[in-house]
Amino acid sequence: MKLSGSTALITGANRGIGRHFVDQLHERGARKIYATARTPQPIDLPGVEVLPLDITDPGSIAAVAERSGDVDLLINNAGITTHQPLVSGDLDEIRREMETHYYGTLGTIRAFAPILAANGGGAIVNLLSVLSWRPFLGAGGYAAGKAAAWSLTNSVRLELAGQGTLVTGVHVGAVDTDMMAGWDVPKVDPAELVRIVLDGIEHDELEILVDEPAAAAKAAVAGDVRAAFPELG
Repeated sequence: MKLSGSTALITGANRGIGRHFVDQLHERGARKIYATARTPQPIDLPGVEVLPLDITDPGSIAAVAERSGDVDLLINNAGITTHQPLVSGDLDEIRREMETHYYGTLGTIRAFAPILAANGGGAIVNLLSVLSWRPFLGAGGYAAGKAAAWSLTNSVRLELAGQGTLVTGVHVGAVDTDMMAGWDVPKVDPAELVRIVLDGIEHDELEILVDEPAAAAKAAVAGDVRAAFPELG
């Protein structure tokens, strides 16, 4: 996947990680960038078109896909966190997590897969999480949504291999964004995260483990459950 001369669409691009994708793709020579968000903000860069997109709304996805038929790189970055436990949490909020992380991601992939095929295959990047493999108390809804998105990533990778589309899953621990404000834990600089991801795409990596927590969480999946969750005793 060559980023120079590419045409990218980024979901959740108005701030944080998404905005860094816009900036760094521009620096790497992307021909055009569609920066989308539910409430988009103006971005004063050449070749950037800002579009409203709610990934939980199929009509919104269809409208954006119709306007961006030249895309060859789809970055699924949009996400939410509602801090809901699964057993006692607000079920509507838990459904909102799943609508965003699973069905929203699936919706954009279904809309853009034929566009990518028509444009030579291209690439899809799904921003996942260490919580895809290692949930924590108080974030059951988020973890379940990201675990579902990980399974989705593996499935669509198989389904789209025949059309030459690279499908990359990105796993990372805490990132220094508004979503993690107030958490006193080591955090990855979002600019560094994006640099690592874009380097990985250019090397056709199928899975990118950004930091040590992501690597450790994946390694623990094959191990003993009690070792992975010492809080269980």
